[in-house]
Amino acid sequence: MLRPRIIPCLLIKDKGLVKTIRFDKPKYVGDPINAVRIFNEKEVDEIMVIDIDATSNNAAPDFKVIEHLAAECRMPLCYGGGIKTVEQAERIIGLGVEKVAISSAAVANPTLVSRIAKQIGSQSVAVVIDAKKRLLGGNYEVFTHNGKKKTGKCPITFAKQLEEAGVGEVILNSIDNDGVMKGYDFTLVEKIRAAIKVPLTVLGGAGSLQDIGQLIKRCGIIGAAAGSLFVFKGIYRAVLINYPNRAEKDILIEKNYCVTLPDIST
Repeated sequence: MLRPRIIPCLLIKDKGLVKTIRFDKPKYVGDPINAVRIFNEKEVDEIMVIDIDATSNNAAPDFKVIEHLAAECRMPLCYGGGIKTVEQAERIIGLGVEKVAISSAAVANPTLVSRIAKQIGSQSVAVVIDAKKRLLGGNYEVFTHNGKKKTGKCPITFAKQLEEAGVGEVILNSIDNDGVMKGYDFTLVEKIRAAIKVPLTVLGGAGSLQDIGQLIKRCGIIGAAAGSLFVFKGIYRAVLINYPNRAEKDILIEKNYCVTLPDIST
């Protein structure tokens, strides 16, 4: 049976592991390879690694770093950062990565999603939608380049467009809630959830396992991703790689996600 996935998200900047708040003030928290090794021991469902430098610097993916990450990972790995071509995506998958995550390149050219999906399979293609609430009107807008570039796109419309293009998964990231650790933006999440049928992973705002439980309760089978929650501990944000053990995870999912079996008595 399909289950909700609980996914640590690691951000890489200058080859180091960092954490941001609202896409700003990156704080160095350690070595990404060491973090992956610890998450291996904790048997995480999946891990997401995003190079936040690549797109801003107009750089290609760092294939050497990706190769090292893929070699260390004992869990499914989703990698994003700087992917602009079918050939780059294909090479990354060839290194042992399960999924590529595209962002600004998909905004600039949604047909790229179709072409990559045709080459490596839609199940291996995710698109990250970085969304922020507009100051007036309460609507949301898609941003790129680490939240610095407005696109004028509505995230709901864009998510539908990605689904039509053959995306395998949408990763929804709230810029407003990034690193704040006060919960997900459920208004945004539920709008996207209602608009598309492809798998959805939500990122931005989780500060506790209860926040993840709330996401599962409201959205069912979903990817619940978090950054700060799994690299910090306590109110003073001490660096500590953590993740629920198998029993804690099972209890969290069972408590918040109920399966209704069909009635076959008639």
